[in-house]
Amino acid sequence: MVNQRQAYAYGVATVLCWATVATAFKMALSSLAVLQLIFYATLASALVLLAALYLQGRLNELLPTFRSHWRITLIAAGLNPLLYYLILFAAYDRLPAQIAQPINQTWVIVLTLMSVVILKQQMTARDLIAAAICYGGVVLIATQGDWQLGSIQEPLGVLLALASTIIWASYWILNLRDTREPLLALCLNFLCAVPLALLACLLFSTPIVRLDIGLAAAVYVGIFEMGLAFLCWSQALKLAENTSRVSNLVFLSPFLSLVLIHYILGEPIYSTTYLGLAIIVAGLLWQKMDRI
Repeated sequence: MVNQRQAYAYGVATVLCWATVATAFKMALSSLAVLQLIFYATLASALVLLAALYLQGRLNELLPTFRSHWRITLIAAGLNPLLYYLILFAAYDRLPAQIAQPINQTWVIVLTLMSVVILKQQMTARDLIAAAICYGGVVLIATQGDWQLGSIQEPLGVLLALASTIIWASYWILNLRDTREPLLALCLNFLCAVPLALLACLLFSTPIVRLDIGLAAAVYVGIFEMGLAFLCWSQALKLAENTSRVSNLVFLSPFLSLVLIHYILGEPIYSTTYLGLAIIVAGLLWQKMDRI
């Protein structure tokens, strides 16, 4: 019982981290270019993950792990954080947060579809129904209830948000074949990504930024979305006596996120956003019921 309560506490902390990031993305992008945001968020996350390893007395494991797993480290780093956040931040740069965030939630459905193609897993009727429900919600949010694809105001932004779900699902499929310990793996990914993000910044933007709310938001993203959220969620699943109950907490995150988007960013939330998000979450829950 004590472990389950602690698991809930870590789970709630994770949900609160995830609920704030859509707002933080938009605040950071108000003054930073996408590549600048990637660099500073990746750097902040790498430092957090290094600190976690230091506190566990495991820094000496980094170099041997990289030497024996350098190929998968570089591939994983290319997917997350570099390519995934490049596409995701570009989507947020073009779309209202209330549209980009719910679309990104459908990565679970994309993971199921990709697992059928790549891992040859069987797709059930429940999976197909869940996919149809979720993408019905996506269309509702993207078209704001017009139901005509031509009515989408930022089609490139919507495509980028959908593409981010493919990259994220690809990263998790790669993880199935990754034998590295999760914290070590993530730390190595971000450490390898930092110089690449800096190089991209030097070539196509500049790492020199103002000390303002944008930079603070970028550091926040790196610490909480990329770093602490992973650590808290891993601890929640480790302590949970019933992982299903803890994992259900994630469905609170997008609704809390809408509240913050409205009150902090000042975005008027469309009724179609609430309805579309409810449809997406219903689809995800419907799919998950088959695995409980």
